[in-house]
Amino acid sequence: MEFNEIVDGLPEPVRKAWERSLTSGRAALTRRMLLRATVLMAGAGSLAACGIPPAKSSAGEVSDSSVKDLSDSEKVVDFSNWPLYIDVDEKNKDRHPTLDGFTAATGVKVRYNEDVNDNVEFFGKIKPQLAAGQDTGRDLMVLTDWMAGRLIRLGWVQRLDPANVTNAILNLENRFRVPDWDPGNRYSYPWAGIQVVVAYNRKATRGKPVTSVSQLLDDPELKGRVTFLSEMRDTVGMVLLDQGKDPAKLTTADYDAAIARLQKGVDDKQIRKFTGNDYGQELSSGDIAACLAWGGDLIQLRADNPDIEYVIPDQGYVASTDNLLIPARAQHKKNAELLINFYYQQKIAAELTAGINYVSPVAGIKDELARLAPDVAENPLVVPTPEMAAKVHVFRTLTEAEETDFEGKFSKLIGA
Repeated sequence: MEFNEIVDGLPEPVRKAWERSLTSGRAALTRRMLLRATVLMAGAGSLAACGIPPAKSSAGEVSDSSVKDLSDSEKVVDFSNWPLYIDVDEKNKDRHPTLDGFTAATGVKVRYNEDVNDNVEFFGKIKPQLAAGQDTGRDLMVLTDWMAGRLIRLGWVQRLDPANVTNAILNLENRFRVPDWDPGNRYSYPWAGIQVVVAYNRKATRGKPVTSVSQLLDDPELKGRVTFLSEMRDTVGMVLLDQGKDPAKLTTADYDAAIARLQKGVDDKQIRKFTGNDYGQELSSGDIAACLAWGGDLIQLRADNPDIEYVIPDQGYVASTDNLLIPARAQHKKNAELLINFYYQQKIAAELTAGINYVSPVAGIKDELARLAPDVAENPLVVPTPEMAAKVHVFRTLTEAEETDFEGKFSKLIGA
């Protein structure tokens, strides 16, 4: 299904936000540079606009009906993930040690596919089958929190059997529990997490630290050399925190105040522009002095340029997750649950984290990670310190009306 078919019938602000995300936002990046889209799907009514009826069952009902689980007779699991989002064997790049370990431990073979290039595109692949009540050919998939929440609400994700995911129940870090789009983690568990932070080029600022969103917006020495992100939740979420508001509890008035704050930065020419991943090259060269940045980018940027620094503002930072889900009508549900459970062992989680350098949702892995990859274990962008973890915030799930309203205002702000 083409992009225009997927978004046909969406409110114009949401459509524009999708286009922005796909061309200049996280979805435009490689997976090492946070290949993601971060614009929430509009409501189920938009599905009808594509000629596909929305699911009529409530969330999870489809998993409780007539679906036959073939796990006991077919020792396979089909797993869809993002490119470069799993550990690889250094001698044989086609092998993944943790997946091999799962097969050795359970006898279940993993058919692993790196076919999630962005949330929007992948949704287009699986939507026709899910809407028709058919098997997608996948037993497990990794999707970003906003898309995970959408699929759960549509009833297109199977409810997990707690008896098969005991490691996940026990070892999930507290800060990843009870997301508002999946209370109690009944349908999903995180695969990895990311953060939005303040970054600056020490050489470009002549050694002056940049420590807050307020400084990005107000410091005259940074005028015209500041960028913010073109992803609404990331930029507005960080401004909300700077204004003393919690993105998880924002009101329309809170949102409007954040937009007004950003608009002043645009009008005063403090903000040069709103960017996708292109801030990385400009920050490294010193063409911009400071910006909002994605934590995953900074690991490589700092390795290439020691002048690049990052700061977690005192007010906190915005984070999000990519999540493991079992689609409706999957034929090997138990095998998929066993794979989720496998990755929530500390040793396995440490191996995965050493391979991908993203935040692990599994508690208690630091000692094991330090043995495998000491530098990774000491990097707070991968293993947040307790102080850093205490500052994390999430942007709450929006209603369909809020999505249209908020995206319209943000598009006007950034001139999209």
